[in-house]
Amino acid sequence: MNVTPPATPSADRRAVTLVMACLGVFVAYLPVSTVSVSLPAIQRALHASTSQLSWVTDAFVLPMAALILTAGVFGDVHGRKKVFQAGLAFCTVGAGIALSADSIEVVWAGQAFSGLGAAALLPTTLALISHAVPDPRERGRFIGLWATSLMSALAVGPLIAGVILDQAAWRWIYLLPIPVAVIVMALTARLLTDSRAAGTRRLDWPGQITAAVTITALVYGVIEGGAHSFSEGKVVLALAIAAIGAVGFVLVERRGDSPMLDLSLFRSPAFSATSLVAMISFLGLIGFFFVLSLYFGMVQQLSTLEAASRLLMVTLMSLLAGPVVGQMMHRVSARILITGGLLVTAGALLSLTTLDVDTSFGSVTWRLALLGLGLGVVITPMTATAVASVPHHLAGMAAAGNNAFRQVGGALGPAVLGALLTTRAVNALPGHLADAGLTGAQQQRITSAVDAGGLGAVARMELGAAQGRALGALSQAFLDGLQLCLVVSATLTLLAAAVAAVLLRGPRRSTTPVAGPGSGPGHHAHHRPDGTPQREAAEPTHLEAGHRAG
Repeated sequence: MNVTPPATPSADRRAVTLVMACLGVFVAYLPVSTVSVSLPAIQRALHASTSQLSWVTDAFVLPMAALILTAGVFGDVHGRKKVFQAGLAFCTVGAGIALSADSIEVVWAGQAFSGLGAAALLPTTLALISHAVPDPRERGRFIGLWATSLMSALAVGPLIAGVILDQAAWRWIYLLPIPVAVIVMALTARLLTDSRAAGTRRLDWPGQITAAVTITALVYGVIEGGAHSFSEGKVVLALAIAAIGAVGFVLVERRGDSPMLDLSLFRSPAFSATSLVAMISFLGLIGFFFVLSLYFGMVQQLSTLEAASRLLMVTLMSLLAGPVVGQMMHRVSARILITGGLLVTAGALLSLTTLDVDTSFGSVTWRLALLGLGLGVVITPMTATAVASVPHHLAGMAAAGNNAFRQVGGALGPAVLGALLTTRAVNALPGHLADAGLTGAQQQRITSAVDAGGLGAVARMELGAAQGRALGALSQAFLDGLQLCLVVSATLTLLAAAVAAVLLRGPRRSTTPVAGPGSGPGHHAHHRPDGTPQREAAEPTHLEAGHRAG
């Protein structure tokens, strides 16, 4: 196959592909970043309970976690340009549905469509870059710019939401992705060259179906069990389906000719370690961000812009740390970097247990900056170690699998910690109401309202002179729940650190720096996923592209 296109058209094509890919990943992550700080506003407007708010986040993450592997393979087989445009279309439809929502259930539907779009965009944008840029060193620079666009969406999204919510209703946070996605679709149709991967890779429908059923049933069971009771029939049924689905997934992946996740990857202790670290740490961290957003809105009564300015510290520190860590990886072992970063993250989470109603901006900011530093140290070597620990022909699948485990943890995080927050706060509320001097009748009325409508129901009640004391008691009950969530998040992070320290023995060091956001080139695989040798400039699959993202 001739892989050397004419010089000038190739340069133009590389530039167009980079711009389209960066805009695509920016659109993909806006529903994550803008919604994260808008949850209190959505809760107030739609009278949503904490468990219903959990589904706002998970309705996006679930389809992304369940379909990201298959979407990439679909692009390899049927054309990346088609899947890229389909992803933009799903994001546009999802934003339009959420923009017109008049109930929490419609917001869920919009988020789910956006999650489908993100599942299509993330692997496809990387594969498009890898196809357009055959030189490994130049590709590393392009992927660094792609990663910077992703981090920019995470950083800028909360600020965009804050500005919008200071001037308009919550629903308008969904407006921006629509014109951006439509413009990119129009430009893509004219300017972007389609591509497919060489080889005989096929879609793994049995694996896809069992994975989607397992993840969805598990998250549903955890959310509904925390909101009501784990002994309820529907919760028991959901968890049983999740268990059966997990067994079914293992069986079909072991027997399939073209599995979406080759189970032989888990023979590598390093891959197993990084997958567990990814899932456990993101379970704790994404769940923590969910409850922290509610703390800023319900307890400190901050505006969305004020909350966004605090959360921005996490993203900025992680963004700054990533390139530095990428350059350190050829001198410091991944075991030390990952374990050390997780210990710093756990320390930051434990330092946040002292938060109260009046905690100042400066006091919160340094703790969140420390948290961002820990995350930045962990993320880059985590994926690089996963792909370096397996044979070259499985390196791309290892990177994609590691990302899938990360998304599963991210889906479980709001479910688990949202359930813990609600249970602890509801149990603590009667005691705080009594301490605030409310009468027995007032206490009963408030607790009944919370049982029916969630913690946000107290703010909507007419309690006369007792309103201020009731809200103060609610804030104290919420802080009890927040402290429990922080301790659980820190414990999960320490568990992940222990897994990394034990299983990442004898780590493999990189011979070249690994690309972080905005940094230099990353790894380069020299075999296709089917194991056949490949020239340096040969056509990579989406899995190999994910490998090179580090």
